[in-house]
Amino acid sequence: MESVAFLTLGCKVNHYETEAMQELFEKKDYEIRGFNEFSDIYIINTCTVTNLSDRKSRQAISKARRTNENAIIAVVGCYSQIKDKEVSNIDGVNVVLGTAERSRIVELCEKAKKEKRNVNAVSQLKRDKVFDPLKITQQKEMTRAYIKIQEGCSQFCSYCIIPYARGPICSRNINEIYEEAKNLSDNGYKEVVLTGIHVASYGRDDKDGYQLIDVIERVATIPSIERIRLSSVEPRIITRDFLERAAKLGKLCDHFHLSLQSGSDRILKAMNRKYDRKMYEERVNLLRQYFPNAGITTDIIVGFPGEEEEDFEDTLEFSEKMEFSRIHVFKYSQREGTAASKWGDPVNGNVKKERSARLIILGDKLAKRFMEKQKGQSLTVLVEESHDKEYMYGYSSNYLRIKLDFEEQYLNKIIKVEPIEIKNEELYSKINI
Repeated sequence: MESVAFLTLGCKVNHYETEAMQELFEKKDYEIRGFNEFSDIYIINTCTVTNLSDRKSRQAISKARRTNENAIIAVVGCYSQIKDKEVSNIDGVNVVLGTAERSRIVELCEKAKKEKRNVNAVSQLKRDKVFDPLKITQQKEMTRAYIKIQEGCSQFCSYCIIPYARGPICSRNINEIYEEAKNLSDNGYKEVVLTGIHVASYGRDDKDGYQLIDVIERVATIPSIERIRLSSVEPRIITRDFLERAAKLGKLCDHFHLSLQSGSDRILKAMNRKYDRKMYEERVNLLRQYFPNAGITTDIIVGFPGEEEEDFEDTLEFSEKMEFSRIHVFKYSQREGTAASKWGDPVNGNVKKERSARLIILGDKLAKRFMEKQKGQSLTVLVEESHDKEYMYGYSSNYLRIKLDFEEQYLNKIIKVEPIEIKNEELYSKINI
């Protein structure tokens, strides 16, 4: 039996796509092995958000070649799409495939092996592209399943390479989304996460007129899907109509990841974000009218070109005002091919490091404050795992990690709990059925 091993770098979409490719190999009777093991084929699903991501991809290629010098090595994903010639010239790479046509991965690997020649199948991303028919029937995480509903991004933020790596928006057919969700529910999943490169853009390319809220409503009709969670969205999608329709369902999790990136209007404009502080705040306030206990998480970049101390102070002040439940902090990294890369990198590295540390401290304080507010409340938790039959763990609907005393009958069940105390960034809770 031939074997194949996978390594995934980057986002949740990449992880979804890896599992879908893995299913394609399993249908051809390949044995799936760990990436550190000896294997006939190695698939490296790459990320190219930063220069560091590219370096990690090259290191993974070298590692696979050392493990089995005769293996077929396939490099797929964003790094391949942006720099296919560079990847093709790396010693040991046999197959190069970008962010389209990954459904051909088995065919291409077998072709490279049979014909004993390297294959570069990276295609130019078309404006009228169709959704790559990758799907998953059985995921490795047994309680929460991811469903990719769209591809591509047309935002062109000045620091981001992803629109060039993933191409324009391409929405998946709503009936296909429903069928995948139904199949996953039949396999025992209680919660699905709707994910994509820019989920809020769903439907903007769709002649049928469907929007993200239509997808949520359609998936919510499946009785055994009890929770629907969204990956990152943007403030513009948070409208009264969206929230009224979502709140009625009783299934959409009250956790919203709204990327802020900066609390300075001047920097937001330079980043080519499509909102300002006023819009962001209005949408957060509106959201909390319908989901009062919502966990609102965000991404923030520090040290963007031109960011002065005053801009950073605006970010600190605005973050505290928004009462985020968690902040993911990133130091700006210049990315070749983006608009911002032409401006140089004028913010000193030590300044970036210092600002990052200050924002992380604030984020930790806000996270603890949000957790404190949960004490004595009733939260719903999907119980996902247990450790040594002493404790169970899961996530609340507003995305807090919950720790419970072990009771086997509640595994893979959604139950009500009452948080008691904070222990190591977890909320120790009692079951409150």
